[in-house]
Amino acid sequence: MPLTPEHQAEIDEQRQQTTPTLRATAPGMEKHLYTAQPVLDHGFVRVIDYMGDDAAICQAARVSYGRGTKSVQNDEGLIRYLMRHWHSTPFEMCEIKLHVKLPVFVARQWIRHRTANVNEYSARYSILDREFYIPAPDDLAAQSVVNNQGRGEALTGEEAERVLRYLQQDAMRCYDHYEEMISQEGQQGLARELARMNLPANVYTQWYWKVDLHNLFHFLRLRADAHAQYEIRVYAEAICAMVKDWVPAAYGAFEDYRLGGATLSGRALECIRKMLAGEEVTQETSGMSKGEWREFQGVIG
Repeated sequence: MPLTPEHQAEIDEQRQQTTPTLRATAPGMEKHLYTAQPVLDHGFVRVIDYMGDDAAICQAARVSYGRGTKSVQNDEGLIRYLMRHWHSTPFEMCEIKLHVKLPVFVARQWIRHRTANVNEYSARYSILDREFYIPAPDDLAAQSVVNNQGRGEALTGEEAERVLRYLQQDAMRCYDHYEEMISQEGQQGLARELARMNLPANVYTQWYWKVDLHNLFHFLRLRADAHAQYEIRVYAEAICAMVKDWVPAAYGAFEDYRLGGATLSGRALECIRKMLAGEEVTQETSGMSKGEWREFQGVIG
């Protein structure tokens, strides 16, 4: 269970409290406030706060005095123009603050996006819970033979059972030793800041993560992509669902131009021109490496 009954009661109490405000609110995001969206076996994502909406993006772009809305159609057209031409600052006027519970190895990949404000649960001060990410059997995959940072086919049979057994047993053993080391019963007890080094990378941590919409879109473009690692992709997909309700016009443009679009090099465009002219183009005549050609073929189908 990602949330304990006590945590759920606390969230329910927060959702019952309302305060009148003059600030812009997004009805689609209001329904997500404080609610935890389960991810993986023990993780979750929940919205703590947000600022701005689609109209705020347009207001900033036009530098207007009011909400900036001429009409829904005009606003959507402006947002698509901004997205299409890679404008960034209008999207930076919207911000979101998330509470995320995630495995440490996912957090270390996530933190590579250094454009957010982060405050993580302190294992120097507090004791981490006995919670570990254990993949579902279908998610145990062999190393990819074409991509050094990707997965291949799923493990099966005795190998899959052995891997799952190792993951479960090693995690529990490490946590048992962690508890023994920090215990002060009959001993001084090792400092928590030292004992934590013995915990495995699949132990769960938590943080507050605040980011503007421009940088959030960059995060989602990479992490919601089909090629992203599954364990971080499911978090990105959960966030996508929230952002779609928060800023539907901006998310629609992002989905069209970034998630569903592709950036082509000058060399790739030249190959397409030749193909449209009826010329046969191969990897050898394209001027691309084998990796580039494989990616190009993936884009054009």
